[in-house]
This record gives sequence, structure tokens and C-alpha cells, in this order.
Amino acid sequence: MAETKNQQGFVFAGKKRSSTGQDGGDDFIVANKKSMLSTGLPSIWEDPAASLASARHEFGEHGGVNMSIEASATFTVMEPETMRRMFSGELGPDRDFFIYSRHFNPTVLNLGRQMAALEGTEAAYCTASGMSAISSVLLQLCSSGGHVVASRTLYGGTHALLTHFLSRACNITTTFVDINDHEMVKNAVVEGKTKVLYFESMSNPTLTVANIPDLSRIAHDKGGEARLGADVVVHSISKFISGGADIIAGAVCGPANLVNSMMDLQHGALMLLGPTMNAKVAFELSERIPHLALRMKEHCHRAMVYATKMKKLGLKVIYPGLEDHPQHELLKSMANKEYGFGGLLCIDMETEEKANRLMNHLQNCTQFGFMAVSLGYYETLMSCSGSSTSSELNDEEQALAGISPGLVRMSVGFVGTLAQKWSQFEKAFSRLQDSELYKN
Repeated sequence: MAETKNQQGFVFAGKKRSSTGQDGGDDFIVANKKSMLSTGLPSIWEDPAASLASARHEFGEHGGVNMSIEASATFTVMEPETMRRMFSGELGPDRDFFIYSRHFNPTVLNLGRQMAALEGTEAAYCTASGMSAISSVLLQLCSSGGHVVASRTLYGGTHALLTHFLSRACNITTTFVDINDHEMVKNAVVEGKTKVLYFESMSNPTLTVANIPDLSRIAHDKGGEARLGADVVVHSISKFISGGADIIAGAVCGPANLVNSMMDLQHGALMLLGPTMNAKVAFELSERIPHLALRMKEHCHRAMVYATKMKKLGLKVIYPGLEDHPQHELLKSMANKEYGFGGLLCIDMETEEKANRLMNHLQNCTQFGFMAVSLGYYETLMSCSGSSTSSELNDEEQALAGISPGLVRMSVGFVGTLAQKWSQFEKAFSRLQDSELYKN
């Protein structure tokens, strides 16, 4: 990799892949994965667990099997000339030269290598939150007057960023589209102006599956650096990767030239905005990633069982693993069979009142799960999306996104036995039905 002035070294995945002419390209496709592995990965790629096992393993300073935590904010040099060479970009993290932990930190860099291995990208940079990863990428790729084409169905915070903040503060506009209407996507792209096509691989909360290979071809003629063809993948590591609902974190995964440009001293969004991950957080996350695959298999297995049984109870269930889901075959064609169809499911109760009554019974009567936002916890988490995580969308925007007022999003946990937890659901649902009959 050639050395570049004013860049603070390079972020290596540990296993580099060839460039595909990305330099200088105007259009980028960005896929958001809040639930890494939950959507599966294509069979032509390695299992992500195998990729992780092949990545570089960092040992502790004194020979520990776990790496040491580098908690320093700043780093010393042995020779005065070394600091000048580091700031010029001649010496960087790839050669174990560090300046300041807002730039690069050895512990955070190691987590970045793990994320790059999981996504099959050249590089990754870990951030303080998923939203900081998303906003940094968009601000790096779009200048004032730029244009984004985005899915109508996005996490509420992302929708607000694109609809309100970027247009007001940066003069960056967004056209929202039905991501499954590929003609609509094509027509929304403005030649010479559109810089990003943004979507979630599985939409939050409606679980619409994006056809990543086809959308990649629409966006550009070049092959992408990430799995399935996306140029950049952004993560909220806070969700399934963390698994404990105790950490806020994000990641940008993509070509080394993009990640390095985001660390440029004069123009880099990551460098100048400073969404820095704490080294202690990076260490904790690095210790959780090795059992991510095992956790995801159980999340997905239980989600499939619950979705099938809920449907038999007569509930309106949305889950990509069910054959009646509109993109079931699409996800099946993209997915790694080992990981199923995701750890999220939705139940459409039609009205917010009915959704709230169901969740109340599930939490307060039978202890099936908790009413809380976020995803990927070992307990089941439930929320009524329209009045919570998608409340940034107005009524018309929610309708276009397919979000019913009574849509209950469930992030399926894995604690307790499957039989025990299903019994809790059945009891809660029975009580709900009894109360409905009494009410009538």
C-alpha cells in the first residue's frame, strides 16, 4: 500500500483483497447491518466465523492469550524526528507507530481487524456509536449540494439525519425510494450528483430484505469491496455483536482507500469529527466477537420457531424465514444456511392499543421479554416501532415505509429453554384473548 501524505497510517484487515478500481468513483453503495450475521452471508464467501479464526490474533504484553488494553490517550516517541515522520504519514499504525488515540489506538485497531475479517473488507474503523459511523461515512462521501438515494424504511434516527439534519446543515438532499422497486431506484439517481445509495440489508423495523447484488449493479458497474457487492458496510455494534445491551459502538467497513481518506488530517470525517471508541470498550467487544456465531445461530433458531408457532396461533407475523415473506427466496439465495433468517420478527397487532396490551402481558404477566428498544440482547426485547424507534417518521412516511401503528418488533433472546419461553408467550396471548372477549 503506497504511503500517502497527511494520513495517519493505514487500517489493515490482516488479509488484504485486490482493489477493484474504486479510487475516484463518484457513486457508493452503503449497506447498514445492525444485526451482523442475522441476515446471513453468501455461500461463495467463507463462513464469517472461519474468516475471524484466520485473522491476526493479538496476544497480551506479557504473553497473555488475550491482548492487553492500551489505555493511553497519547503515545511517546524515542526520537524527535519520528513525530514529524508520523504526522507526514510516513510512519503509521501499520508499523506500530501511534500518535493519539483519537487517530488510532492499538486496541481499537485490533477490533477493526476483526470487523474487517467478518465483512471480508480491506479495512474497518470502529467508532463510538452506530450513528457516528453512518454520519461520518455520509459526510465523507457527500459534499454540499450532494444527493443521496435512500430506502424509505430506515431506522428513525438515520431517517431524521437524512431528512432534516444533512439538508439543513450541509445542503445534502435525499430522495427516499421503495428499495425493492429497482426502476424507482434507477430513476431517483441523478447523474453527477447522487453520491450514495443507502439502505439497510434487512430494514428496521419491517424486515424488508434488500437485493444487495442487484442494487450494487444499479449503483455502479464496478465490483464492490464488501460481501454481496456493497462498497461500504456500517454497523451498530451495540446490537448483536455486543450482545449485552451495555455498550454503544459502531463500525465502518470498506476499502482501505476510503477508510484512510476518512482519517485524513485536513478532510477526514473520522479524524476531524472525532467519533472515537474507547480502548476499554474495544477490548470488551473483541472478547465477545469469537462467540458471535454461536449466539446468532440460537437467536435465529428461536426466531424461526417462534414465528412458525405464532403464525399457527393466527397472528400476523413478519419474518423472512417464513415462506410467505415476500423476500424469503431472495434472502435464502444470499444467506449462509448456517445462520438462518435473522434474530428479529414482527407481529402486526394493527393498532397501538392492541400492541401495548400484548407487550404488557408478555412482560408483566409471564416474563417472556422486556419492553425496551435496541436489538441483540440475550433477553427478548419488544417495542411498538411507530411510537418509538420510528417515531421520527411522520404518519405519511410511516405508511410509505409499511410501518403499521400496531407493529411490534421483537429481538428474540436465547435465555431459558425454548419450551419454557414459548409457554410464557402462549400464556400471555391467552390472557390477551380472554381480556378481548371480556371487553366485547
